Formats: sequence, structure tokens, C-alpha cells
Amino acid sequence: MKLKKPLLYLLLLSGLFGYAQNTINGKIIDAETSAPIAFAKIINAQEGSSITSDLNGNFQLTSLGLYTFKKSGYLPVTIKISTFKKKVVKLNINPSELNEIIVNSNLIPQSLKLTSAAISIITPQDIERSNNINFVSVLNRTPGVFMQTGSLNTNKISIRGIGARNQYGTSKIRAYFKDIPLTNGSGETNIEDFELGSISSLQITKGAVSSIYGAGLGGLIQLNPKSSNFKSSTLSNTFTFGSFGLFKNLVQLNTNTTKTGINAIYSYTEHDGYRDNNNYNRQTLTLNANHYINPNNELHFLMSYVDLKAFIPSSIDEDSYLNTPTSAAFTWEASQGHEDFNRGVFGLSWEHLFSKNTKQITSVFTSFKNNYEPRPFNILTDDNLAFGIRTRTIGNTKLFKNTLKWTTGIELFTDNYAYKTFENLYEDFPPNTGSVKGEELSNFKENRSYFNLFFETNQNINDNTVLNFGINWNQTWYNLEDNFPASNENPDQSGSYNYKTIFSPKLGITHQFHKNTSVYASVSHGFSPITLSETLLPNGQINNDLKPETAWNYEIGTRHAFFNNKLQLNTSIYSLQVKNLLVARRIAQDEYIDINAGKTQHNGLELNLNFQLISNSQIQIATTSNFTLNHYKFKDFIDNENDYSGNDVTGVPKNMFNFILDINSMLGIYGNINFQHVGKIPITDANTLYSKNYNLTHSKIGFKKALSKKLKTNIFVGINNVFNTKYASQILINATGFGTSAPRYYYPGNPLNYFCGANLKYQF
Repeated sequence: MKLKKPLLYLLLLSGLFGYAQNTINGKIIDAETSAPIAFAKIINAQEGSSITSDLNGNFQLTSLGLYTFKKSGYLPVTIKISTFKKKVVKLNINPSELNEIIVNSNLIPQSLKLTSAAISIITPQDIERSNNINFVSVLNRTPGVFMQTGSLNTNKISIRGIGARNQYGTSKIRAYFKDIPLTNGSGETNIEDFELGSISSLQITKGAVSSIYGAGLGGLIQLNPKSSNFKSSTLSNTFTFGSFGLFKNLVQLNTNTTKTGINAIYSYTEHDGYRDNNNYNRQTLTLNANHYINPNNELHFLMSYVDLKAFIPSSIDEDSYLNTPTSAAFTWEASQGHEDFNRGVFGLSWEHLFSKNTKQITSVFTSFKNNYEPRPFNILTDDNLAFGIRTRTIGNTKLFKNTLKWTTGIELFTDNYAYKTFENLYEDFPPNTGSVKGEELSNFKENRSYFNLFFETNQNINDNTVLNFGINWNQTWYNLEDNFPASNENPDQSGSYNYKTIFSPKLGITHQFHKNTSVYASVSHGFSPITLSETLLPNGQINNDLKPETAWNYEIGTRHAFFNNKLQLNTSIYSLQVKNLLVARRIAQDEYIDINAGKTQHNGLELNLNFQLISNSQIQIATTSNFTLNHYKFKDFIDNENDYSGNDVTGVPKNMFNFILDINSMLGIYGNINFQHVGKIPITDANTLYSKNYNLTHSKIGFKKALSKKLKTNIFVGINNVFNTKYASQILINATGFGTSAPRYYYPGNPLNYFCGANLKYQF
């Protein structure tokens, strides 16, 4: 008998070991965002039996075979599982069911149709409609979003009119590269330097979203990098060339083991540009890696490096715009003005599952930028180094017998910005010499820091109604160190600026009337930080009386699906009330002072309609159309003796309309036509000058074919601005002419131009 018990234990252990060996553990994730997909259906194709994934996308199978993975909002996939190794299954978005997909804009995974915010998803299909050279062709098809582009390296993004009054670049809008902030400590954002071909999708949340992301007055742009495909290892190369000396080569390597996936993308782009002094040269390297330690722990690494040298033609006056649009601004061409920089961002995330209902995600990140920028008025050299950490806990529980989803966390960020300016002596040297560095004019070092504490919940009141509440606590502070010798002409500008603590709440509710119709309403608060340059007074002191721009956002929206999801209609009506409007007031020839000058009111309507005209095994024909109506006014705006109250807000088109026709056939032929209308834009605060409205038409056609089981090709050609429309692709608002020079308001848009290329993809 004594021998029987050890034998019994041995048999039990061997049985358990055998069971473990014959169990397949896996996880289902979104192919674009790597977010876990909860409650997906897994069907055994031979037996017809099915199971569902858990809240974190995990599943467990006990036998090998053919399985189909399905989830509303995603394209189903059938996979043959032939080993007992861990399996990661990726599902791709179904463009005809966008309202069903899972979004993470508030860090709580939720289907789009149940969110209480205006969110636009830019899918891989949207990105592939044009060439992958510039974000403008992608963003400007999104209602409520307008990107102006003076050249590949000169851009400005506004969301619902916020950011349009910024003279250069993008501000008052937050952006993240997966989980890494792309917005610096002064609230300035730059996404155009990143390789568009390395982005799988974008998620744009419009309006104040500060309950989670802090200082985002206009909204949030999330870039999701292409991730590893665990199904296979591939190598692809895309070659593109086109008008104005366009040449681009993009190489993508995807490799993986059972637990680790790596996706690496290298790109080289050069472009002579349509205008003089417009050459552009950029190299990028993007690396995205995932490592699954075990079902409870995952690591994610993300890196992006950019090496760019781009010349700047700048804006030109009306006469040059109408008669010699290829010309550059005289002083910028004479000085050969340009920017030359290296930029890198790095992030490491750890995802830990405490239980099936609670997990924590912690990310550490750093970024740097080293820049040399000769301008006609001076030469700027600057270095930026940033560090940060973001950690949050996400959970699910029951409250009053209904599901309560919640998240809480903190984001800490600091960046050190050192910059110097020097005389530009280009006028003292022979023509074509370009910029020549002279004596030092200034030497500053800034330290810019903030932290966000946030909390947000989604409470299911019943099966059809979700209540959303969130709050953010932000503290921002700046320190400025003036390292230039002080004098009467150059007073010491060292000092500090500390914001008062800002609390930004959000309240929203979503009700689903039936499976295909939902309505939401929300009220939210946002703010935009003041930059140190805006706080500096001419006497060298810090103006601590300035207040940050703040806003309340009120919104009602609907999401509908008809005819078995063939027709989708989304609408939103909003009012964004901004106060403490910052204005640069000119007090002398070269001196400005920033003041809080008033309020603006941004009322608008956004419509988006997707319609699957034909969808069968032979051909798919679909249309997308959207309309944006803007009624943005200065509610209270007095600048010195000028009263602009009641005028249109500067820099924003009155309306925009997009219509897109997509065609895909079983033969591999595909194509699209994109028509865009942009309404007139107020150029001056006095509304004495508007740009003309314009219409643009773009088209692309291609052919995809499998040359063998492992080799595929994609050949394409496209035409932009088919009807050769003359238009201003970017406006410099409130420009001032010096001496006898006319104001330089206009950046000419590219005339008719083409691109073509080919892709080869090999599967190992």
C-alpha cells in the first residue's frame, strides 16, 4: 500500500503535465493597435464548437485543428493551429463596421459606438489611398481636422479651429506615438517628420480630452505604429518616384519567434520641391518589438529615429503668389534658410495582468532633438532632451450589478531645452554663399515639466446606457536660465513660471437605442499651456499675470448603421467656448507682448457617411463622404483700439467637404478618386482679407498580384490636383510687411503632379 500512493501521485503529475503540454494558450489582439480584443468568438471548424476570449483577449484550446476567430467590427480569420506553442492572433479592422471596433482614447477599451466623444479612425486602407509622403492627404479627409502644408517640413494642424491662429507649427493639440508623447513641454506638436509608411492607423479625438491626456485644448492625435505580424516573417520594399524630383524607398522587415515579434522599417525620401529653396532629404528608422513573457506579462519596445535636412521657401506676397508661385521669399532664398536636425523617440512599456479584471501598464520614454536652423534674421541652434513615465491601472468590477470600467494613473514629464541664436552674415558675402554664423545674440536654457493625475470611469447603467466620468489634475512649471551676458540692451531674463493647479473634468453619456443606433452627449474641459517665449516681457521679466487658454466643450452626437452595416452615418454638433485667448501685441518695430485678449466661440457640425455600394466576391465599390461646417467667432476680442468681437476666427475654412470613391476587384485592380472642397479662410483678425475657396481632385490606381506562394507585388500610379487648381496650401495669418514690402500671407500649393511606384513583398 505504501508504494501505491507515490505511484498515484506520479500518475496524477504526469496527467497534469500531459494536459499542460496539450493545451494551446493564446491571445487575440487588434492588428493595428495591439490592444487585446475581449469576448471574441473562436470556432472549431471541424466540430462546430466554440469558446470566447476573456476580458484581456486570452483563450485556451485543448486540441489542434482549424479555427475561425470572429469579433464584431473586425474581419474574421481562419487559422490552422498545428503546434501547442503560444499563439497570437491578430484581427484587422472591417472598414464597413467601424462603429464596432475597440478604441482606447480614454485608456479604457470600449467599442466606438459606446464612446461619448467624437473619434475618427484612420484605417490602413485610408492611408493607402494616396502616396505615403505627407500626412496632409490623410488628415484632411477627416471631418473637423484641417492640416495646412507650406512644404513637407512646414505644416500646421488645427482641430475644430484650435491651433489655427498659431503662426508656425502645431500647438494646443496633443499627440502620442503609441504611448510616447510627441508634444513638448510648451504644448507644441510635430508629427510630419515621422514616416507615414511606418504608421498603421491613426485615432483622432476631437475636442477637449484633458480628463486623461492633460493639456489638449483642441484634441488628441494617436499614431499607431505598424507592429509585428506573428503569422509569418516577411521582407518588403516599396519604391516611389514622382514630380518635382520625388524619390522614396521604404524597406520593412518583419520577423518573429513564438513569443517575440519585431517590425523594422527604414525609409529614404528626397524631394526637390515645387518652389525654389525647397529641397528635402530625410532618413528614418522605426522599430516596434513585442515580447510575451507569459500570459500575465508583456513587454513592448518602440523606437523612431529621423535624420532630416529640409530647405524653407517660406511665405510670399500676393503678387508673387499669383505670378511667380515657384519663387521663394527673397531673404530665405538668399540666406539658403533651412533646418537640419536629428530626432529620436524611445519607449518601453510593461503590461502586467494582476487578475482577469485588473491590469497595469507602465511606460518609460525619452526623446531628443538636435537642430541647426539658419534663418534670414538669425541662426538658431537648439537641443532638446525629454524624459517621462506614464503608469495607469485599468480594472473592471460590478457596481449595482452592472459593469464598472475604470482607470487611474499618473504621467510625469520633463524636458530640457537649450538654444542659442547667432547673427546671420549672409548679406556680407557673395551671392549663393548662404548663411554664415556671426556673433552670439542669445543663450537660453529652459526646463519644462508637468504632471497629470487622472481618473476615469465607464459605468453601465443598464445594457444600453453607459455613463462616462473623468477628471484630470495638472501642474505645469517652467524655469528659464539666461546664460547671455546681461546689459542694458540685453537684460537678464532668468526666471520661473508656475501655473496654478488646473482641474479638468469630463462627463458623458451614451445610449444605444438598438443594435445599430446610439446617441451620446458630453461636457468636457481643456486647456493649453503658455510657452516661455509668450511669458517674456521686453524688459526681460517673466509675465506671471498671463493665464492659460481654457475651454469648455459641449457636444451631442449620433452613430447609425443601416442595411446590414452597408450604410453608416455619424454626426456631431458641438460648441467649444475658449477664454483667455492669447494674442501677440506689437508694441515696437521688433517687440511684442503676449496678452489675454478675449474669448472665441467654436460652433460646428460634422457629418460622415460611409456606403458600401457593391460588395461581393468579384468587386467592392464603396463611397465615403464627410462635411464640416464651421461657425467660429471672436466672442470678445479687443486688441488695443481694435475691437474684433463678432469677426470670424482667423485661419480656419468656413466649410470643408470630401467625397471618396473606392474600387477593389478580384482581379487585383484597385483605385480611388478623392474630391475635396475647402471654403474661404479669414487671413486677418479684422476680416478685411480672405483666401479664395478651392476644389482639389486626386486619384490613384493600382494592381496587386501574387507572383508565387511567397512573393506578392503591388504596382500603382497616382495624380494629385488633377485639374491643376491654383490654391494656397497654407496661410500665414496677420502677416506684417516691413518697410515697403507687402505682407507675405501665402504658401502656394502644388500644381498637377504625379507619383508611381511598386512594392515587392516576400514571405519567408
